[in-house]
Amino acid sequence: MGLRILANENVAGEAVEALRRDGHDVVWIRTYAPGSADEAVLAQAQSEGRILVTFDKDFGELAFRRRLPASSGIILFRIETKGSGEATTLVLAALQSRLDWAGHFSVVESDRIRMTPLTRPTEGML
Repeated sequence: MGLRILANENVAGEAVEALRRDGHDVVWIRTYAPGSADEAVLAQAQSEGRILVTFDKDFGELAFRRRLPASSGIILFRIETKGSGEATTLVLAALQSRLDWAGHFSVVESDRIRMTPLTRPTEGML
């Protein structure tokens, strides 16, 4: 079963198409709403229940410092690549490696994946 993904503008088109071929439901900001502010991108991911895939570190600040809703999950790729082909391979490999992205801010590096829960202890408490 594929994931519901919102790919940020900085995700290569080649990676978006590869994710779709792999069975994921992918909306790409570059074709859906180009030029959208990061806050709007995050809000769209949240409202549609999509995991946000990005290469933009600013989403960590939005989720943690500004505490914007992000429980649908954010996957930040912090990898050095030699081109879109290599990036596509790494994005696919990471997304195929697990299914528990929702509810986490995940940082994918070339040699590891770090996941931090996005829920806060006070959420859901009266």
